[in-house]
Amino acid sequence: MKDQMQGFAGFPAGKLSTTPVPNQFFSDLLPLVDNLTELKVILHLFWLIGKKQGELRYARLDELLHDRRLLEGLAAPNQGGEDALRDGLERATVRGALLHATVQRGDIHEEWYMVNSASGREVIEKLRAGKLELLANLAEEVQLDVERPTIFALYEQNIGVLTPMIADELRDAEKHYPAEWIVDAFREGVELNKRSWRYIARILERWRTEGRDAGPRKGGDANDAEFLRRRYGPETRGHLVKDEDR
Repeated sequence: MKDQMQGFAGFPAGKLSTTPVPNQFFSDLLPLVDNLTELKVILHLFWLIGKKQGELRYARLDELLHDRRLLEGLAAPNQGGEDALRDGLERATVRGALLHATVQRGDIHEEWYMVNSASGREVIEKLRAGKLELLANLAEEVQLDVERPTIFALYEQNIGVLTPMIADELRDAEKHYPAEWIVDAFREGVELNKRSWRYIARILERWRTEGRDAGPRKGGDANDAEFLRRRYGPETRGHLVKDEDR
């Protein structure tokens, strides 16, 4: 669990995928929700179920319990992520925001959750009437984690808290370097115990100008200082040097 406030660098430019939320959520449901965990769980279910394909859409308790980032985001000093998730699901179900059903699929018991919408209520009715072929209808699993970490995640995991100034530099790097280069540059910096964006940006620039197969720069810190003056200018060098000392 993180012990300090994490900054948000803002939504990137360009076309973004979105999650539809009915206006009634803001006018009727949101004023009733008085628990942050419950609100996070409801919004997560809107996102999760909205990303699934097919007519039968629901979230299984098991897949929610295996979503590491969801549990980390729900955890609090006095409550673990799994307990917080169960508490949020119970609160949202009692309030009527979510629907819950216990389903027998072959020899397995599953806990299903759906948004209390027309489609969610239709699933419940079909379950009660025995009209669903449960062994044939499998909802696609979707997790908040992505297969390849973003450059923001790499920075937070290996260096520290993301600031807006650093976020701009990371976005710029993501436009100019392949994703594999960025991952490898972070890995090299960590292996050398050089946990700073200043150092990692230097690696990427060297690969761009000298090739990925180039060996270490001769001259060490002296050449590095000259490189920084050419690359960033004297007005930002102080900030970058400070960043290296994290």
